[in-house]
Amino acid sequence: MTVLATAEQLADARAARAAIRAGRAEPTSGVAVGLTQANLIAVPADWAFETLLFTQRNPKPCPVLEVIEQGDVESRLAPGSDIRTDIGRYRIWRDGELAEEVDDATEVWAEHPDLVAFLIGCSFTFESGLVQAGIPIRHQELERNVPMYRTAVACVPAGRLSGEMVVSMRPIAADRVADAVQISGRTPAVHGAPVHIGDPASLGIVDLAHPDFGDAPEVREGEVPVFWACGVTPQAAIMASKPPFAITHAPGYMFITDVPDAEYIV
Repeated sequence: MTVLATAEQLADARAARAAIRAGRAEPTSGVAVGLTQANLIAVPADWAFETLLFTQRNPKPCPVLEVIEQGDVESRLAPGSDIRTDIGRYRIWRDGELAEEVDDATEVWAEHPDLVAFLIGCSFTFESGLVQAGIPIRHQELERNVPMYRTAVACVPAGRLSGEMVVSMRPIAADRVADAVQISGRTPAVHGAPVHIGDPASLGIVDLAHPDFGDAPEVREGEVPVFWACGVTPQAAIMASKPPFAITHAPGYMFITDVPDAEYIV
């Protein structure tokens, strides 16, 4: 059953995208609450099939919500949007290296008119469910970006694309971990249940205090680090596989859709 956004939700989503398009560049956790957010990876057409195959073989970190074909820049998940301008910060990759970050990708997108864009589910989407259940989101409380880590867990390769899984981490009170697992597990299209609970070293994470992306976490007494698969994983694949060109969102700066998060609850 299709779940439609309310008029208030649509107004919030459109206002958020308009603010981003006008220059607002802040992490989007807690923005337009109740609406689905998405990661972005855009690659030249001759890399598109391998990217799609990579996402299909690694659905936990790379759940595809939409594929935007070459020549198109409007998302069907947000009519009237422009994928080149409606994300607060973009990363431009050349030969697997981060070349620059920009707040408007229109000019650099024009360099590669054959780009195919993939919108990938984001764990920010289920955060509202955690908050509603009384499970606080620490990075929202501290007005920080969510901490994200490269792991030693290899993704299933696809053609020229390979790399390791990236995870996001949220500290959860030990007596609420089961609730967090149950709530997030109802949204497999936006990463679903955690991939790991507890010891970061089991994932190959050496220092929890120094994430690879986002801001440093604050884990308090009685809390457990809980790790979810993350849509920054394609960026790790870019670094490992070195395609000649790619555009992604900057970690934590997501694309806000008009689709309620309830649409993806099973």
